[in-house]
Amino acid sequence: MQPEIIGISGSPVHNSNTDRMISAILEATGRKSEFVKLSQMIVRPCMACKKCVSDNVCKVDDDFPALAEKIKGAGALVIGGYAPYGQIDGFTKAILERFWSLRHVNNLLKGKVCATVLTGLDPRILDQVNQALATELREYENMELVGQLTVQGNVPCVTCGRGDDCQMSGLKLLYGPDARAKEIGYVRVEDQHQVWEEAARLGRLIGESLNSKQR
Repeated sequence: MQPEIIGISGSPVHNSNTDRMISAILEATGRKSEFVKLSQMIVRPCMACKKCVSDNVCKVDDDFPALAEKIKGAGALVIGGYAPYGQIDGFTKAILERFWSLRHVNNLLKGKVCATVLTGLDPRILDQVNQALATELREYENMELVGQLTVQGNVPCVTCGRGDDCQMSGLKLLYGPDARAKEIGYVRVEDQHQVWEEAARLGRLIGESLNSKQR
């Protein structure tokens, strides 16, 4: 059955904060939804072949064309990613590029409700990436962006096993030269109560927006 809302995660981490935040928003909508993990699919960047111009169908032979059919049938999207190296992650960037195939003439994403989830560590970078996401979704795709949720993430060095003695450790960069992994710990999205409450509110808002469009 066609889902009304599709949640798309660009996080490659199993059951990540990003995944669980997207799932919480989907559940709060009260509508039929589907969760998509991009790292378990093959979605390459846009190949700029322009073969989609005449019919809005991407001709690249990977998992995106099938996903695009579900996206076209859905009323809303929740797109979640994280911000490594000061920009959106590669999985999320690839699918955003592939949205180009849906834009020609008919603008098939126009008017669809959407929200974003962005996980990261540096507030300045998160603000910049959120602005870029808002520009693409609102101005390029003409979607109805109803909210952007920012989540505190975890530096990988906390769990890699070498973060305490690695000369390139993000622990030292972010928390100082004497920082130790056991002192930082792992931050769960469930413990970020204000963000968790905002996810529920955002989910309800998406559900209400779909209701109003169907009246």
